[in-house]
Amino acid sequence: MAKKPADSTSGDKAAKTNSAFMKPLQPSKELAAVVGSDPLPRSEVVSKVWEYIKKNNLQNPENKREILADDKLEGVFGKKKVTMFEMNKHLAQHLKAI
Repeated sequence: MAKKPADSTSGDKAAKTNSAFMKPLQPSKELAAVVGSDPLPRSEVVSKVWEYIKKNNLQNPENKREILADDKLEGVFGKKKVTMFEMNKHLAQHLKAI
C-alpha cells in the first residue's frame, strides 16, 4: 500500500512556524512614512511597501523588477532606483526589534 504524502497544513507543521518571522519590528521614521509607525512583522512591511509601489505606479514599465523610488521611498532606499531583490536589504536597515 502506497503512503499518502504528508499534508502541509496538518497539525505539527502549522505549530512549528518560525515566530521570528512574525515578530513585530519598529519601522524607522523614513519607513513609517510608507507603512505607518506601528510595529509590524517583516512580511507585513514588505506587503505594505509593495502596496505603496503599485498604488503609486513606481515599477519601471520596461523592467518590472526595478522600483523607481519617489521621495518617500528614496529616504528608505537611499537612491532613486533599486531592484526588487535589493529592496529587502534596504528595508532591513529600517527595521529594529522592539
